[in-house]
Amino acid sequence: MATMSWEQRLQQFVEAKGSSSSAGAAGGAGPSGAVSAASEADVEQMTVQCIADWHTPTAAAAAASTYQHIPRFYRKCPDENDAVRMRVREEARARHVQRLSKEMLTNSDLDVVWALLQRQYSSQENEEKMINFDDFVRVGQEAGEKFSSYFTSPMVYAKLYQQDPRGRLPISRLYAYIMRKVWLQQTRIGLSLYDSHGTGVLLEVDFENYILELIPTLPQLNGLEDSFYSFFVCSAVRKFFFFLDPLRTGKVKVQDIMSCKFLDELLQLRDDKLTADQQRCNWFSAPHALRVYGQYLALDLDHNGMLSKQELMGYGTGTLSPVFVDRVFDECLTYEGEMDYKGYLDFVLAMENRKEPQALHFFVRLLDVQNLGYIDMFSVYYFFKDIQRMLEAHGQPMVQFEDVKDEIFDMVKPVDSLKITLEDLLRCGQGDTVISLLIDLKGFWLYENREQLAADPSQLDAEDEDDDEVDDMELASSVPSGGHVGNQGDGAGGHVGNHGDGGGDSQDVLPVEREFREMSVEDLE
Repeated sequence: MATMSWEQRLQQFVEAKGSSSSAGAAGGAGPSGAVSAASEADVEQMTVQCIADWHTPTAAAAAASTYQHIPRFYRKCPDENDAVRMRVREEARARHVQRLSKEMLTNSDLDVVWALLQRQYSSQENEEKMINFDDFVRVGQEAGEKFSSYFTSPMVYAKLYQQDPRGRLPISRLYAYIMRKVWLQQTRIGLSLYDSHGTGVLLEVDFENYILELIPTLPQLNGLEDSFYSFFVCSAVRKFFFFLDPLRTGKVKVQDIMSCKFLDELLQLRDDKLTADQQRCNWFSAPHALRVYGQYLALDLDHNGMLSKQELMGYGTGTLSPVFVDRVFDECLTYEGEMDYKGYLDFVLAMENRKEPQALHFFVRLLDVQNLGYIDMFSVYYFFKDIQRMLEAHGQPMVQFEDVKDEIFDMVKPVDSLKITLEDLLRCGQGDTVISLLIDLKGFWLYENREQLAADPSQLDAEDEDDDEVDDMELASSVPSGGHVGNQGDGAGGHVGNHGDGGGDSQDVLPVEREFREMSVEDLE
């Protein structure tokens, strides 16, 4: 006889109980019609088992339930007054960093890898030693488990492969890749030491401390006077924060610092053989930092360490429009109506990088005089009428507003024909030209005479020579002893603990140094 289901057993029990009740009422109840205690116990046991089965989810039900009950994935940082939790958090972070440090390759490990690559190469072409994939795997096996992440994945080989007809890879490129990965790990750990809250972001004062302790490790900065350190730190930090924190939150992600090119540019100063041209193009080099600060001192006519509107009017060729300078002081942080060095650095970074999205964001905020979130016809007229006054003062032929307005809107081709947004300027690729037309008489003149200048470039060369008349180093030599960086709060000169430079050990492997520098973070992911 087949085993009855719970439903069948329950139905039988109910029917038997009903029959027993009817028979009892008629006076003919007997043992055969009564519901036995054993039968009732069986039904009760089966009912309890069914209920238990209902509460035991199947695999599908368990998977679906995860969408209804999301596990906790965020824990708020403990309050600074909670000394015990803060101490536990700091200790956990320190041990995590210590463990990562032990897992990193050392200089001796890198020497071992280089020796293996030198021994295992299978061919040579144009004095470049090459390995194939079999050699690549063999090196990984001989190197050991510590190097497994660099040699076990075919993706590493595929990323570095450069269309060699025989499927080979230069050993110098592979070694440069390993060096670059190790350097990034070292730098990541070094930056995390300054992450005071352990949240993956650095506050401005945290990054200032990092740069300050990095200075002694950069040979190109050996000639800097101690009194200039705070100015250099301010200059370096402002570039990172201007581009990585355009919304001015006062913090940047460590991951963003690692991903941008600025850290490479900064650590390029480890090379004591940089040419004068390379130093001139490097924002973080001593000559460039001294030049920017020298210009600041030259503009500060009353020598009070701050810049007034009239003093900022002398920036560059002295052709900025007064209305634009007024807007700079309206929107940027000032102290009793004057600009400090930190604000000046933001201004310089915007002026020198007008094509960049962060700079265009800076300028749109200034040109949006009505705080509408875009540049309208009134804003264009508001700034161009000042350019017209300057043209008239210099005896230049007048240009009609309608012509300039049509030219600007034709260049930008905004989605809305009556307003220009930041997205419109970024999309059109002519945002820097539009900005120059509205804020700078020289920029307007260069645009108006672009065809003539293209036919006779000597006129433009003469203009550039006039701009470079002031000797940068002579200006920089006037850096005062024990100077300060205007009114900028904590500053970069505070005392910090000995966290190390975080930049990693440099390797004197000349054949791979160029490839090492050219590799981006995206190449290493």
